[in-house]
Amino acid sequence: MTLHRYPELDATSIADLVTRRQISATEIVRAALARRDLLEPRLRAFRSCTSEQALADAQAVDRAVARGERLRLAGVPIAVKAWEPLTSDQMRRLRREGCVVIGLTSVPGPGTEWQTWGRTDAGPTTNPWRADRSPGGSSAGSAAAVAAGVVPLATASDGAGSCRIPAAWCGVLGLKAGRGLLPSRDTTGLAVTGAIVRTARDAALHLSVLLDRPVLLDAGHRGVPAAAWSATLGYADVAPEQARIARAAAGLLAEHGRVRWRHRPLRLADPEPAWRALRGMTADPTAAEAVRTVNAARLHALFDEVDVLFTPTTPFPPHGHDGPGDTMTVSLTWGFNVSGHPAISIPAGLASDGTPVGLQAVTRPGEESTLLHLATALEHLQPWPPPPIPA
Repeated sequence: MTLHRYPELDATSIADLVTRRQISATEIVRAALARRDLLEPRLRAFRSCTSEQALADAQAVDRAVARGERLRLAGVPIAVKAWEPLTSDQMRRLRREGCVVIGLTSVPGPGTEWQTWGRTDAGPTTNPWRADRSPGGSSAGSAAAVAAGVVPLATASDGAGSCRIPAAWCGVLGLKAGRGLLPSRDTTGLAVTGAIVRTARDAALHLSVLLDRPVLLDAGHRGVPAAAWSATLGYADVAPEQARIARAAAGLLAEHGRVRWRHRPLRLADPEPAWRALRGMTADPTAAEAVRTVNAARLHALFDEVDVLFTPTTPFPPHGHDGPGDTMTVSLTWGFNVSGHPAISIPAGLASDGTPVGLQAVTRPGEESTLLHLATALEHLQPWPPPPIPA
């Protein structure tokens, strides 16, 4: 295999190649470091880089493979969200399976209430699709690095949409697992550990490593999922183009028999009071709990009748580096942090300004495989293009 194909490889392919000794972990990591160095002046996706340690770790993986050890992430270069300690439970499990950390990715800096951006010493992180736009956040650098082909997998977290929003704006995939499935340092119950990837099978691989059990991509044995659509969830302001593109992607799944539509109108209460109460940011937890109770009941009733709910991931396209202004970027995502439901952002298409649009799919607790099944289907029906940056 020639390394000019490195940006196209997902984590599953890399681990297979290294395990079969078709290429070494050291060669793969050198390719990742070269890609990072090529694009970092433009992307500014990394807070810090770990080149020497990465090469040493890659050589250790090669020795382990030569001894016959089976590592599920053998030689896979990854980037780590700067807020995550390298000693976290997630990182211990990923590194034990042979992944190699090449750097820590950007997160928002101080001075703004909004979190949909990333800061480095060289300036703000840019969106790989348009340098004048934000990649989203707070997992900003993680999404930019994955979309640009620097790494096939980067760690993230999601407390209000911090994995799904940057995945949507960068044209990649971000899964928020259901509450309690994965270890989390968050005490509010809002934030969960996650990863940003380019393929559904890599999302399944990441989840299987953390759970230490297989995660199925094929949910066909349960029949065709019933699906509902809501552009606004009953309260959000949403740009028509974002809704149209996301709805078209969901419609493609229906056209090919991957879901069957059920008309089930949904009107949730705005989850902002409940989210702020859980974060300890409001003096009226009673009213907030009322919102949480109402939405939990309405979602429970919905998922009694359907298997998946589709929405746009974000109400508006990526904002510039001066921030979102008066728009509420998290309006379609943070309600599912409050409720704890699994949710995923899947690339849906490109808006007229050239930036990606995400399709959010939400399902019952414990049904992450349904989301990955649908992401796999859409990935095959509508292959996701890379951003217009050097190959």
